[in-house]
Amino acid sequence: MIHDPVRLADQPSLPLFDEEALDIADYLRSEGDTQSDIHEDEAGRQGFAALTIGAIGVVYGDIGTSPIYAFREALKATGVAQPGPPEVLGILSLLIWTLILIVTVKYVFVLLRADNRGEGGILALYTLVRLATGRRSIPILMLAIAGAALFAGDAAITPAISVLSAVEGMDLVLPALESYILPITMGILVALFFGQRRGTASVARLFGPVTAVWFLVLAGLGLWHMTETPWVVSAFSPIWGAQFLVNHTGVAFVVLGAIFLAVTGGEALYADLGHFGRKPIMAAWFALVLPALVLNYLGQGALVLAHPESAENSFFAMASSSLLPFLVGLATAATVIASQAVISGAFSMARGAAQLGFLPRLRIVHTAEGQSGQIYIGAVNWLLLGGVLWLVLAFQSSGALASAYGIAVTGTMVLTTVLGVLYLIRSGRLSAPVAILLAAPVAVIEWVFLASNLTKILDGGYVPLLAALAVGLVMWAWWRGVQLVKARIHKLAVPVSSFVRAMRGSSVNVIPGTAFFLTGDPDIVPSALLHNLKHNRVLHDQTVFLTVETLRVPYATAEERASVEHLGGPFLRVTLRFGFMETPNVSRAMGHARKAGLKFDVMTSTFFLGRRRAVATGKGFELLMDRFYVVLSRFAADPTDFYHLPRDRVVELGERVAI
Repeated sequence: MIHDPVRLADQPSLPLFDEEALDIADYLRSEGDTQSDIHEDEAGRQGFAALTIGAIGVVYGDIGTSPIYAFREALKATGVAQPGPPEVLGILSLLIWTLILIVTVKYVFVLLRADNRGEGGILALYTLVRLATGRRSIPILMLAIAGAALFAGDAAITPAISVLSAVEGMDLVLPALESYILPITMGILVALFFGQRRGTASVARLFGPVTAVWFLVLAGLGLWHMTETPWVVSAFSPIWGAQFLVNHTGVAFVVLGAIFLAVTGGEALYADLGHFGRKPIMAAWFALVLPALVLNYLGQGALVLAHPESAENSFFAMASSSLLPFLVGLATAATVIASQAVISGAFSMARGAAQLGFLPRLRIVHTAEGQSGQIYIGAVNWLLLGGVLWLVLAFQSSGALASAYGIAVTGTMVLTTVLGVLYLIRSGRLSAPVAILLAAPVAVIEWVFLASNLTKILDGGYVPLLAALAVGLVMWAWWRGVQLVKARIHKLAVPVSSFVRAMRGSSVNVIPGTAFFLTGDPDIVPSALLHNLKHNRVLHDQTVFLTVETLRVPYATAEERASVEHLGGPFLRVTLRFGFMETPNVSRAMGHARKAGLKFDVMTSTFFLGRRRAVATGKGFELLMDRFYVVLSRFAADPTDFYHLPRDRVVELGERVAI
């Protein structure tokens, strides 16, 4: 079963994003096979417990560090010097019900079931909507670009606020260390990013156990302090939250922005679906993560009710002086793990975006043998490091960074909800009125949270917006430029069928060997072949039109990998297919091509690449976008490296294309 592809190899320096001819019937027939059952089978092989522990470390690392600052910032936002039951219980009620409605209902119960061959995340959700729609939709495309761009802002802020908030606990252990908080934070972050190239496979096995200990400590601290003020459990009643919003109308809007910090990282539940599967993620949430978070927030509330002066740093105040160093150290480890999960997610998001035609080709390094998810992208890594260090130096405290944090998270969640509703409607699973009605409670809450966070634009909220705007502009300029180049190519294209007929009586010289000409459109003759005939007047006795396709599913199966078609005479058409979460490896996929019927000798084979250089010719704003695309194309990874071609058997031929 071949899913609708994005063809990438018409001239590898300019990947093409083909949006036409979706095979919806094939997709719908295969839908049962593309669900997360694939990963449930993997769970059985790898061990359900092992996957659940792994999910605790990777999926919940970010949301697990929220107790360090979420409750504290919400209390500060009230402006009350000595918070009492109305403030404490009201905020706790809002925190608990936010975790239940946003994370449990939306992500765990609904979105984890909307997967693309077991893969989750906003790009996977976009492809589901795209497949169900059956045609290109610019508004839906813009939603996907905006969601991916906002994730970039989140990816920069999460390491900064997480590590900084943990290190700030050091001045409670030794006040003399206060002046060293920023240097220590920056040192940890620099070490974290510089270690990315080595990969995380060697230490990833520690993520789950360490984070599990972290959640157990959260729960233990919460239970300990709840014994001091047991009636704090009344915060489970939503009445406390409603009363707080009614009686504190002046600050309620600002407080909601701080409360949303409690669900930062919730998007990782969906994004990491492909790594662990639905059942391990759900088991981890209900068995450990949700209870630990709720107990810790209740414990912080109980502590503040008994000792209002502890509100200034309620999390670290939960530990006794003898246990405080251990808690600070464990919190620092937990925040580093949370940061690592976000960085890995940024690498995966960038790879998926490049494969779908939203970004130029990126040089991808696999850091673990046999684990496709363990990758390193240098450009993304260093851009993130620069952004993270700037955030730490510019804001200098986790409290100040909290104002900048919420917009990216809430924006991404709102867009995910919109795409989720569109998928339910377009796929025919629910009628439009029913889907909108069911999604309305969560959507209203998320829009309120977003509006609340937008009030913090001048206090730092502009940071994720500017980051998202920059990334979104890059993605839109690249996608637009690719479409223009593609349209230009088709105007000058020579159909393969007529070319094959014309070459039957040709007097061109035929030489032994196999020539592979990469093309993004298997129905038109690659420009590299036309240039080779024009200037060299030779044709190989086996000439292969090679197309690399990116399917709108995360991973291609062995049956989908390669197909071979004889066109007559010396001409063949070979198609190699990869999922959008895979890195195209042409050399390795040639083994599948052999099994499909292709016969060739490696020592007498040559790969021909057509290097197209775009030339901007527009006017006004279009000229600016065209030039931006031209600049971006110069940063695209070398096609030989990107497609993993045998370097000593590659010939490149160039041409200029006006856009």
